[in-house]
Amino acid sequence: MNREQRGPRHVPVLLERADAVLGPALSDPGAVYVDATLGLGGHAEHFLRTYPNVRVVGLDRDAHALRLASERLEPFGDRVTVVHTRYDGIADALSRAELSPVGSVSAVLMDLGLSSMQVDEVDRGFAYSVDAPLDMRMDPTRGPTAADVLNTYGHGDLARVLKTYGEERFASRIAAEVVRRRRIRPFTTSAELVELLYAVIPAASRRTGGHPAKRTFQALRVEVNQELESLRVALPAALAALRVGGRIVVMSYQSLEDKLVKRELVAHTTSRTPVGLPVELPGMGPEFRMLTRGAEKATEREIAENTRAAPVRMRAAERVQAPR
Repeated sequence: MNREQRGPRHVPVLLERADAVLGPALSDPGAVYVDATLGLGGHAEHFLRTYPNVRVVGLDRDAHALRLASERLEPFGDRVTVVHTRYDGIADALSRAELSPVGSVSAVLMDLGLSSMQVDEVDRGFAYSVDAPLDMRMDPTRGPTAADVLNTYGHGDLARVLKTYGEERFASRIAAEVVRRRRIRPFTTSAELVELLYAVIPAASRRTGGHPAKRTFQALRVEVNQELESLRVALPAALAALRVGGRIVVMSYQSLEDKLVKRELVAHTTSRTPVGLPVELPGMGPEFRMLTRGAEKATEREIAENTRAAPVRMRAAERVQAPR
């Protein structure tokens, strides 16, 4: 769920592996690296230091994170361009950096989910372990909050969000109780929601599968930030931006994200030549080749150093044919 930690605790997830995969595409003069989820800039700083010719275009929807990353990357001067946008704004961000949205990029990193800064800032409402306003917006300047979702969605829509985005078995039961309680008093804080979940989810189910609020909080966060919708747009844009030989790494932290990533990469690494033909038809071959076998996980050593790396699933691919 979480990407990186600030200050002395800051450990970018799968940094060594990301370097091993993306490094061959960043060694050439004029290489462009797009960090689609800049966060606090840990991965970007590493690539700027390791590859002196690299130019970075960093995106993040969180203006506070963007300011902190900009301060961190300031020593690299005009090698860095930061853009306040969601990761589905890759094409526009490249245009602002005076780069083509098609075929101009050497490497893309998409480290999905929350940054540790967002989790650790109590007033953001992402963590169910502390009482805070039910906000959950990655960009706190726009859009509905988690409280808005809880207080305005009908039973059917709320149950759909919890079941689809949180894979919550008791989605309908939780939604019904939310609707009942909000008639008495609207939801405003995370503690109110956690108390409801403890009351609704059976004790036997609470003893397995982690904290009973985990799935509901994930579902609300995904809905509030339109994370899957943004990812569906961002993946094709990121792939289109890569030049031949360019590489992409995507780190997912929950199954819904990983399924989207897998489906998109499979589509681009599969030949379009009709089955049974003895030769590959011109222009019908795969655009990409996979660089990972399935979804790679963090090692035990990495998890020991940064427990927030435990759920990560990494997939990577290289462009082998020019964009169609």
